[in-house]
Amino acid sequence: MARRSTGPSPLPTREELLAFIEESPGPVGKREIARAFRLRGPDRVLLKDMLRDLADEGLIERGHRRKVRRPGQLPPVAVIEVIGVDEDGEPLARPLSWPEEETPPRIRLLPDRRARSAPATGDRILARLTRLGDGDYEARAIRRLPRGPARVLGVYRRTPRGARIEPTDRRVKTAFAVVGGDETGLRSGDLVLAETLPGRRLGLPEARIKERLGGSLAEPGAISLIAIHAREIPTEFSPAARAEARKARPVTAPAGRADLTALPLVTIDGADARDFDDAVWAEPDPERDAGWHAVVAIADVAHYVRPGSALDRAARERGNSVYFPDRVVPMLPEELSNDLCSLKPGEMRPCLAVHLWIDARGRLTRHRFVRALMRSAARLTYGQVQAARGGAPDETTGPLAETVIAPLYGVFEALLRARKRRGSIDLELPEYQVIFDDKGHVEAIRPRQRLDSHRLIEELMIAANVAAAETLEVAREAVMYRVHDRPSPEKIADLRSFLAGLGHKLTVRDGVRPADFAALLDNVRDRPHAPAVNTAILRSQAQAIYSPLNLGHFGLGLKRYSHFTSPIRRYADLLVHRALIRALDLGEGGLEPGSEAEFDALGEHLSMTERRAAAAERDAVERYVALYMAERVGATFTGRISGVARFGVFVALDETGAEGIVPRSRLADDFIHDEEGQRLVGPEIALRLGDAVKVRLVEAEVATGGLMFDLLDGGSPPGPRPPKAQRGNRPAHAPGRGRGRRGRRR
Repeated sequence: MARRSTGPSPLPTREELLAFIEESPGPVGKREIARAFRLRGPDRVLLKDMLRDLADEGLIERGHRRKVRRPGQLPPVAVIEVIGVDEDGEPLARPLSWPEEETPPRIRLLPDRRARSAPATGDRILARLTRLGDGDYEARAIRRLPRGPARVLGVYRRTPRGARIEPTDRRVKTAFAVVGGDETGLRSGDLVLAETLPGRRLGLPEARIKERLGGSLAEPGAISLIAIHAREIPTEFSPAARAEARKARPVTAPAGRADLTALPLVTIDGADARDFDDAVWAEPDPERDAGWHAVVAIADVAHYVRPGSALDRAARERGNSVYFPDRVVPMLPEELSNDLCSLKPGEMRPCLAVHLWIDARGRLTRHRFVRALMRSAARLTYGQVQAARGGAPDETTGPLAETVIAPLYGVFEALLRARKRRGSIDLELPEYQVIFDDKGHVEAIRPRQRLDSHRLIEELMIAANVAAAETLEVAREAVMYRVHDRPSPEKIADLRSFLAGLGHKLTVRDGVRPADFAALLDNVRDRPHAPAVNTAILRSQAQAIYSPLNLGHFGLGLKRYSHFTSPIRRYADLLVHRALIRALDLGEGGLEPGSEAEFDALGEHLSMTERRAAAAERDAVERYVALYMAERVGATFTGRISGVARFGVFVALDETGAEGIVPRSRLADDFIHDEEGQRLVGPEIALRLGDAVKVRLVEAEVATGGLMFDLLDGGSPPGPRPPKAQRGNRPAHAPGRGRGRRGRRR
């Protein structure tokens, strides 16, 4: 390791400090670093500042007792979970605690002669880890940890050797032998929930069936059920919460509220939307040339869901609604989410509304919040509004085309000018929709349209969210911010390396800004590799989270941002509503005194439930796509490489967005993984992120959502081969980070 030997000891450079941390066998503390570099007195204070700066930039991370390590490294001792066996029958494991969106390092568990039985899938082990040169780890067991029965969700199969359970979790690499339990009435192909039994040294791990969840995976609703159970998403409300929801009554008189019932507010949502929590209206600003006055009205969920109530506890536990292709698992009971808190046309509804005054350049010049009563003039869809704007109104939009829809587009055009001036990042990433027939079977997979009417609502919601954060800051009130931090230097370096291979560069002046990415996106628009660049930029970004600490919203180019506009489906928005009610003295249902002390932990919880929902939604879509593609095994498709790893390349199909893998073992030539260039390089071709390819579907595994392809054609000229194989662990750009059905998660 880099050490100073004798004599004066100036501070190490950043590079020396990072090298020391990298080469250390485990996490190191400030005292160990100071001793290694022979630092004393004031230099130790400066060292603390250096470590804080490196942590803020994402180059190191703090762990137990504030010791530091490079991101992605595992500590020398950690709890691991057995996930199956490799091709030689040796146990494989993964870290028990690892970010959902990242591919974990592979851990090979060495034999333990002291153990009475071989470890079984699902076993948790405290182990000593050794990092290998290829980025994998070896683990020596210290002791097995006691645990309750682990669940396994899978498909029940009858075989000549007995009943088996094929897990639906693709991380679990083995089937389970069924032992005990009641198999009466079970048919091969049924979806079951089982508990694993203590491991055996020989043969398959064993499990006991606890519950039949449904029939064949092709049956309507079965696939969403897998995602719900696998991610442990709460679906049942307590009797107390249901009783509170049933007792709720509509608000039919202003009673101290502002009266907006004469204002022709309209809701604009997707055709399949089930809840309508925001309504909009606009007019030219009578006091400012070319300016606009807009109103965004949001369902007053805080009126019905009071702090500490059973409804509040249920909503807090869920954190958000979860949107599957065929159903919604709501944050609130349907009496509220689909009725009293839904801004249905012609119905009196309580709301929290914000008046926005916007100038010709799209700047928010002032705003004012009111607690009000409203009556929606119409429930419109994005398609209806877009058609009306294009000169083809229907009987609903016709009377509203000039008085309501045209002013809304006027506000949108002004806000769009401000967005472009900020240089916020607007990624062009297609979303795909699962279409069902009348019997609930998958009929098609189609790209979702992204119309100007979608962007109109998005811009108005952003403006309302900014107004909420500004109002709370001025009032010195607690804020649950929606935080999107700037990308780490490491991710920017990876992105630059990838762009260099495409002949592009990311120009940065005075620190990376959203406008730098916006300029790059303009550069590649309409070019063949534009989808790959959009994907690469997405992967370079930090993950948005909820926090009471304001770090701004990098992607939108905003100094402050909160979520205010969807309290039916996001608990964070309900917290912002309560804070506004307390700050502006708008009546009952505001934040309780001292509740802001919980915001740190609550922000972490809500960020977790959001990730859980996104993972469940993504899992369900992947399995529905696999179900649709299962009838097309053997067919050929065109697509683009969407991810590169040492074990193969991921391909996203052009027609459906279906994503699967071409394993390296099925490639004819000897390919080398060039991690820096994000490609597999063979003697004749290179397979690079974004390359157009033709593939044949050879396998569609509905239970796990996995697709496997053979490569038929495509790729790039190989260029110079890397000097040696680079065996990185994680895909340079892993496939399929999901976005919610209500749009991108800002």
